Amino acid sequence: MKDNFSTHSSAYAKFRPTYPQKLYEFLQAKLTDTETAWDCGTGNGQVAGELAEFFQKVKATDISKQQLKNAVKKNNIQYSLQGAEKTNFQDNTFDLITVAQAIHWFNFKDFYKEAKRVLKPNGIIAVIGYSLFNTTPETDEVIRKFYNDIIGPFWDEERRYLDEKYKNIPFPFHEIETPEFQQEYQWSFEHLIGYLETWSAVKHHEKETGENPVNLIKNELKTAFGSQNKIVFPILFRLGKFKD
Repeated sequence: MKDNFSTHSSAYAKFRPTYPQKLYEFLQAKLTDTETAWDCGTGNGQVAGELAEFFQKVKATDISKQQLKNAVKKNNIQYSLQGAEKTNFQDNTFDLITVAQAIHWFNFKDFYKEAKRVLKPNGIIAVIGYSLFNTTPETDEVIRKFYNDIIGPFWDEERRYLDEKYKNIPFPFHEIETPEFQQEYQWSFEHLIGYLETWSAVKHHEKETGENPVNLIKNELKTAFGSQNKIVFPILFRLGKFKD
């Protein structure tokens, strides 16, 4: 599992989008029990923090010490530095496993084997994420040119799973049908820039060339976006139970 986010963990916590409350409500309604959840690849703990509102205990893991250092703190969340594919959790521990904007970095086969080991027989696994946002047509044009042409060569291969909206990831579970969700914001131009600078391909570009590629589009982007505008993130959401 790659760690692309330790070096900018505080920015990640500040600028990354969250998930809509209706998604958590839908998830809660599908659960048999709410004793213990595992948020795998928790990052800044945003999902763990929401799960803690309706679970007795939440175990949250990540491979980044810096991410965990900046994570949401609640009394019923226990963080630990662990990979996704091998943990110290007991068999049949969890009513729910969540993976948010992280599963594309995992070894699918090993993670699913571990997930099936620690998930209770009636437990649920939820794979959550978001793909490229939409905003004004003029801004979308600038962003897509940036995404594909300027930093396109610097994306990790695993990024394609997000571009494919998680439809092509392995998912060896009985799938539960889910509604479509999206998350809308009014973002300032400064917030948009902060978010773009958390992209892994931006960091790869900067490391290789010594130049922040966001600066290459900043003026054009400001003209297209303005000082504030609407941002819409399509939410990716797959839900499953054990196959017998």
